[in-house]
Amino acid sequence: MVEHAATHGTEFVFIPPRAPHFGGLWEAAVKVAKHLLIRAIGSALLSKDELDTIVVEVEAILNTRPIVAVTTNPNDIQAITPAHLLAGRTLGALPPVSVQRVNDDKLSYLSRWRLVSAIKERFWTSWLREYLLSLQQKQKWTKDQHNLVEGTIVLIQEDNIPSQAWLLGVVTKVFPGSDGKVRVAEVKTKNNHVKRAIHRLAPLPIN
Repeated sequence: MVEHAATHGTEFVFIPPRAPHFGGLWEAAVKVAKHLLIRAIGSALLSKDELDTIVVEVEAILNTRPIVAVTTNPNDIQAITPAHLLAGRTLGALPPVSVQRVNDDKLSYLSRWRLVSAIKERFWTSWLREYLLSLQQKQKWTKDQHNLVEGTIVLIQEDNIPSQAWLLGVVTKVFPGSDGKVRVAEVKTKNNHVKRAIHRLAPLPIN
């Protein structure tokens, strides 16, 4: 891998051992992921194999997050993910047992696999929300923010979608308010058009 990267002019630069603060944004993502994973597991008692399975599933979720869009075709939107850099392709996911949230008081009645799946879905729901927020620029209310414009590639926060199913779309129409600020947009996804508030849309940079 190092030899292949070198032929393309890529150089790997590593941070010092035991200095995660050198990592910046990616270490911040790791910190958030650890926090969400601990919350997702809660008081559940897991075997080593179950914990290993959950950690691998979480790793897959983190490595399939869209980083930068490479196409603007609304019928075939593609984005570069960490998995492309690690494995040369995106990662697949097994069909979920259930995408419905499961309350803590029902976990004890599930099979062990249902338990692991429920924890994974808890993490996915929280991580999707946190990652979308990280893509949205936050500024003080005293500073103007740029309006969302047509043609922007966005990541859409939807409820009850399977893990690793990142929903991407292209903004086709915006709806400015009386003050000229855009708070609602129409987005073309691969399957249909949806209208969403901008707090559920996170712009992706284009390569």
